[in-house]
Amino acid sequence: MPRGSNQKFKFTYLTKIMTEKTDDEHSLTMPQILDELKKYEVSAERKSIYEDFKDMERFGIDIIKEQKGRETFYHIAGREFELAEVKLLIDAVQSAKFITQKKSKLLISKVKKFVSEHQAKQLQRQIVINDRVKTMNESVYYNVDDIHTAINQNRKIKFKYYKWDIDKKLVERHGGIYFVVSPWALLWDDENYYMIAFDDWDNKIKHYRVDKMMYIEVGKDERAGKEEFKNFDMAKYSKATFGMYHGDKTKVCIKFTNHMCGVFIDRFGKDTIFRKTDENHSELVVDINVSPQFFGWIFSLGNDVEIVSPKEVVNELREYTKKFMLKYELIRGEL
Repeated sequence: MPRGSNQKFKFTYLTKIMTEKTDDEHSLTMPQILDELKKYEVSAERKSIYEDFKDMERFGIDIIKEQKGRETFYHIAGREFELAEVKLLIDAVQSAKFITQKKSKLLISKVKKFVSEHQAKQLQRQIVINDRVKTMNESVYYNVDDIHTAINQNRKIKFKYYKWDIDKKLVERHGGIYFVVSPWALLWDDENYYMIAFDDWDNKIKHYRVDKMMYIEVGKDERAGKEEFKNFDMAKYSKATFGMYHGDKTKVCIKFTNHMCGVFIDRFGKDTIFRKTDENHSELVVDINVSPQFFGWIFSLGNDVEIVSPKEVVNELREYTKKFMLKYELIRGEL
């Protein structure tokens, strides 16, 4: 049998073929395997393939032989990741706000290589980079790595911190000065990544949205805040600081003072449409899960934010406020 031009890569291509084209439900016959090798300009005899299968097993790749009627089929048994696990990984990538659309697609294409091409077709029906709000900061992927490096090396970091303006542009906070803090943990909450750090200037623990951090540099100074983080309860901090809402979805019109625009871009995405109402105020209409938690979020934004419509949501907020105030009036009367 004449040798193919890629003969020295025979084992590599055979592994690729078995990995991509076979699984527990899909197998190849020996003639099919030889035909697949020919596509890579590799020629082989059955006996050499059997020897290669034995070598694969030494690398932890088990090849199962099955007899179906008069034909013999071969497939890979067991993989590093099961199909259900790969689906879980894809769900995590899709739902993570801190990963951009571009990076999400790239990561998912890599994750799909953990399964056969047949299983990947099943995943394709699942893979929809939907309209979830994603970060627009492409560098966030590497910011996480820099923060981990600083934590592992017990070093402070410096960075510039950004916010949204009414024109939907990221602008520097505090005139573009560098923030210098001691990172102690990364927290993934409400589909966003946060850095938990100690600010020894203010002598307190703070959190920062990783996708709003840019120009990160790992410093030479050792971290501060060791005593503050000795008994720090991350779960308790997360519950007290983050979280949002569930409830019936309704289109809600919200009026706000322009300087509050970043709050809504963060929550609903850069594609959110703002309508100018006067020189200092704008409105947006968004689908909201109306609930007491949502009203609590509105209260937390203060007098610069107002629900304008629909009437039933405004009335519901009024009733919720009355009950809220009545409760504290009763408490006050008991004191």
